[in-house]
Amino acid sequence: MAGTADFSLKPEVTEYLRSIFLNKEMLAAVGHQEAECRFQKLLTCLSHPPSYTCVRASTHLVPLEEIQRKLHEELKQTREVASVQIVPHPRIADVLLLPVDGPRPVEQLSSEVVVGAQCGSALLRGAHVFAPGIIACPKYMKVGDKVSVFSDLEGRCTRGATSFQGNKVFVGNGVAEMNRSHIFCSDKPLRGVGVRMVDPLYQSPPFDGVLPSLVFLQNLPSVVVGHVLGPQPGERILDMCAAPGGKTCHIAALMRDQGEVVALDRIRNKVERIRQNAQTLHLQSIKAFCFNSVDAVSDDPPQQTEGPPFPPESFDRVLLDAPCSGLGQRPNMACSWSLKEIRSYQPLQRKLFHAAVRLLKRGGVLVYSTCTVTLAENEEQVAWALSTFPCLTLEPQEPHIGAEGMLGAGLSLEQLRLLQRFRPELSWDQTETKVPLISRVDGDTIGFFIAKFLKN
Repeated sequence: MAGTADFSLKPEVTEYLRSIFLNKEMLAAVGHQEAECRFQKLLTCLSHPPSYTCVRASTHLVPLEEIQRKLHEELKQTREVASVQIVPHPRIADVLLLPVDGPRPVEQLSSEVVVGAQCGSALLRGAHVFAPGIIACPKYMKVGDKVSVFSDLEGRCTRGATSFQGNKVFVGNGVAEMNRSHIFCSDKPLRGVGVRMVDPLYQSPPFDGVLPSLVFLQNLPSVVVGHVLGPQPGERILDMCAAPGGKTCHIAALMRDQGEVVALDRIRNKVERIRQNAQTLHLQSIKAFCFNSVDAVSDDPPQQTEGPPFPPESFDRVLLDAPCSGLGQRPNMACSWSLKEIRSYQPLQRKLFHAAVRLLKRGGVLVYSTCTVTLAENEEQVAWALSTFPCLTLEPQEPHIGAEGMLGAGLSLEQLRLLQRFRPELSWDQTETKVPLISRVDGDTIGFFIAKFLKN
């Protein structure tokens, strides 16, 4: 496809992923040629954003049809969008979908602004460049200058540089909203838009400030997680590793804000972000704490405090959206990862699993999810959990719109069917815009994994 990103993982990471997709079980089932084809499609689709924007609607406040109407009016009137298509998801009652146009033929300019990989990924999903994300820009850049924006793929650009010749990818053109001196020489905290994107590689409506209490940008598999967890009004639910709080807020909304959702995260400013999102979405049932979820269970007699650590079997449901390598994100620009860094997540995930099982009541539900495509962080963790915790059994998931689990971890076919793995490489040929949005939406997602357990 013209205009695509020049995306490449480290060779050792590429070979690691190839070994996953060409494992013995997979080769026996589909053959070497098909397994290699799927792997190559995965590398390709990871460098592109999905062909649509997914918006979770606050249906606990307003009916979906009214939010759809309000969103259409807002985008048309205040965002100068001549025509915008907004369609509800056919199976998920609180999701709206908007097509993305791209990659578009955009001519690069001589003046270059460099942003971090995380910022670059956001730009390919329709965002503007917020000032803190700018790493380098021309020496004399001033308000109104037209610039091309590039993402630093390996994190090697020096902050404040005037140019950068390292590994970078073009994401579109914009207009400077700030002078260089304000970005790099101001004593005040940087806020606001630094470059307003006017000709992005991928055209998608920007959502900053659009109906903040009614719509929340969230990847489709992340929305599915909340529904799979199945929270009910009046329950007490734990969200481990909860920041920035999208899933936390979804859980509270699905409970009609009746009950208690405890959100934990280790980083204080991220916990504040959870609270801000809860406030914006008018959710009162969320209690967020800065705490390491690994240490969230205590054998000491219960204290007269509402916060962690908690006694065993304190929660009706637990969501473990595990820290992971993130190798399923799209567009995936974190090319600087080493194999050692990727493998470092498995031990932490298992420590969190131990805490989650102890905190869950008997008869309760545990949902484990990641946004990565590796076997070690997904199916292998399920196999380990089932052998380590005899009290756990796999449960069917609703909705189940992704693929089944991937071969290679020694799980039975019945067990794999109970898992939900979002595999965009399986439907990559169907992501062209000529295919109706509703027909491609469930396959054209980030790479994601969900397992649902019952504690007997």
